[in-house]
Amino acid sequence: MPKDKEVLVEVDHLKKYFHVGGGQTLKAVEDVTFDIYKGETLGLVGESGCGKSTLGRTLIRLYEATGGSVKFAGEPVHGKKSKAELKKLSRSVQMIFQDPYASLNPRMSVEDLIAEGMDAHGLAKNRTERHNRVIELLELVGLNKDHAKRFPHEFSGGQRQRIGIARALAVDPEFIIADEPISALDVSIQAQVVNLLRKLQRELGLTYLFIAHDLSMVKHISDRIGVMYLGNMVELADSDEIFEEPLHPYTRALLSAIPVPDPHLERSREERVLLQGDLPSPIDPPSGCRFRTRCPFATEECAKTVPQWREARPNHWVACHLYGDGEMAQNRLKQEASDEQ
Repeated sequence: MPKDKEVLVEVDHLKKYFHVGGGQTLKAVEDVTFDIYKGETLGLVGESGCGKSTLGRTLIRLYEATGGSVKFAGEPVHGKKSKAELKKLSRSVQMIFQDPYASLNPRMSVEDLIAEGMDAHGLAKNRTERHNRVIELLELVGLNKDHAKRFPHEFSGGQRQRIGIARALAVDPEFIIADEPISALDVSIQAQVVNLLRKLQRELGLTYLFIAHDLSMVKHISDRIGVMYLGNMVELADSDEIFEEPLHPYTRALLSAIPVPDPHLERSREERVLLQGDLPSPIDPPSGCRFRTRCPFATEECAKTVPQWREARPNHWVACHLYGDGEMAQNRLKQEASDEQ
């Protein structure tokens, strides 16, 4: 951990399984370990179905963990807790949901939607204070006081997501999980919402876990980026380093799929990394490294042994046999040495 950073969220060997009937178990999150530092944005990316949203919901205790632990500000999130402890946690940690159409109750006015958390935590002394706080929050997210009496169906998708952001901010949280908050929005609106989140972070000192599948947008907002594949975290590093020197073959494949708007750069870039086959089922994942069935570098070692989560470079973590202690790592080092000669 960097010496100048304070850890706000500690995730240690976290697991989340679902029983899906027929004696089968879906291993949505498998042995994931990482920290989130106070004041940073950690981006989390990966294909649909890789466990990103499940991980986010387990951090906030919407799902109980199957194994491992999560700590927020040094306190365990899971396990037996009193009502007062749960109330404190729900005020400190909030979530912005993916679908602004489904996450807002159509029968409630915007004022009541935003004030719902305030009412639950008794944060307003009277209706006047409640109303004034709602107006303040609306203006903070780029809406106006006239919107308070309207209903969700009267707003565009981008405006509804701003209402969702205001609702999350109403209880003065310290940590916000943004679960694909822009994926349901038009491309022209996505950048506006991301810029709003960055502005709010600077003004309010917020910490974000920003979940998305659009790597280019994640780079725009994130200090560090974590890459997930089939329930596993496979790489974690500073945002610039992930883009400039990705280590894991899956990360390289994701980056190579991002289109470059300049045709000259597009022609001169390295050859695209094409993944083999389809994403395996999390009910019956491959043995050893879960990515091996689609990896161009896979060997017998990958089928036999689960790669360790290790710090391959300072503050750059990866789970891949290419960066372990085995034969694959030795062969990679030999190849790099011969390329330099």
